Amino acid sequence: MLKTLSSNTRAALLIVLATSFVAGTMILAKSLGTDSLGAGLHPLQISAGRFTFAWCALITVFAIRRPAIKSPDIKLHISRSLLGWGGVTMMFAAAALIPLSDATAISFLNPVFAMVLAIPFLGERVGRYRWLAAVLALIGAMVLLRPTSGSIQLAGLLALGAAALMGAELIVMKIITRREAGFQILLLNNSIGICISVFAASFVWQMPTDTQWIALIALGLLMVCAQTCYITAMAMADASYIAPFSYMTLVFAAFYDFAIFAQIPDHFSILGAALILTGAVILAWRENLNKAA
Repeated sequence: MLKTLSSNTRAALLIVLATSFVAGTMILAKSLGTDSLGAGLHPLQISAGRFTFAWCALITVFAIRRPAIKSPDIKLHISRSLLGWGGVTMMFAAAALIPLSDATAISFLNPVFAMVLAIPFLGERVGRYRWLAAVLALIGAMVLLRPTSGSIQLAGLLALGAAALMGAELIVMKIITRREAGFQILLLNNSIGICISVFAASFVWQMPTDTQWIALIALGLLMVCAQTCYITAMAMADASYIAPFSYMTLVFAAFYDFAIFAQIPDHFSILGAALILTGAVILAWRENLNKAA
């Protein structure tokens, strides 16, 4: 059935699936950075756990399948890994300091950065419907954020910085996917990431509890699943097309909050989610019309 769908539709579905995984990592990072599972861990250590256990999963697959590594662009991979590590670490730090919905809303402005950067760096054309979808999603994110005079704080700036870094990472990832296979990208990204993150975490290390170890393992595995979906989707469609679908992370984060912490979304959360979904539906509908024409 999936084979009968257009490449853009399949890419959109993969991004939505990826956002469900990313929202799961946010819940885990929030729990690890606070006192929910024991004494809160430093964001650098949480980030190191994310890269370490993701790498363990990938290296296991590599040992079994033994795929060839063909002419990787090491400079691009290092750039992408630095951007990803910086963005993830800042995101984890923000999630531990402010409500999860606020941190997620600010940080996942990264598709806007990605869409804008795709114009000069990837030469992609962004039509009025994509702009409309992006604007609707941005408005939805701002509704969820509930901006007030108290919103401009260190945690908010950390989340905004994470959005900028992850938006730039999307562009570098798109360039790499044009040249290299998805598994090779994942393996090299996490191999470089584990070196960077473990070195940084060595300065703030504390022994996790048993529950925290389980959460760190789950964090790494969920991130691998999300990365796999993202890379596959970006090989199928333009970065500017799939970027707005990343806002679905906000919807999943609200759902997880309700399912796990019994936090019921208020009318602002519902309105923001509705705007985000409207933007994504308009974008998918218009792109499918263009494909059929």
